[in-house]
Amino acid sequence: MVNVQIEYQGDLHCKATHGPSGAELTIDAPKDNQGLGESFSPTDLVAAALGSCMLTIMGIAARTQNIDITGAAAVVEKEMTATPPRKIQRLTVRIHVPHSLSETDREKLKRAAHTCPVHRSLHPDVEIPIEFTWG
Repeated sequence: MVNVQIEYQGDLHCKATHGPSGAELTIDAPKDNQGLGESFSPTDLVAAALGSCMLTIMGIAARTQNIDITGAAAVVEKEMTATPPRKIQRLTVRIHVPHSLSETDREKLKRAAHTCPVHRSLHPDVEIPIEFTWG
């Protein structure tokens, strides 16, 4: 179990502290929801969690299979619903691996990405199209 402490600092700002490491990050409400947009919003963190989780799980699979994915990157585009209730509607994920890989290795990495715990934890109403590019 991991402990994350969140402190409300006023003016729609929070500070989160990762219990095991002490690392901190700031969170701010987005401009389109009364905030200043000075840092990640809570839903931005969901997008960041999804992209980083997918890359991490791909990295674990790559390490196990001796596949080099150094420099791989993910871009996640978050879209909110236009009508209430306010929630994430779509997280479009684009993953680029800068190496030419065999079709077999590509499929292993794609499968790994889809097993990401964050992906599995999101509500089925959230659309998550995923695009991979290679080389």
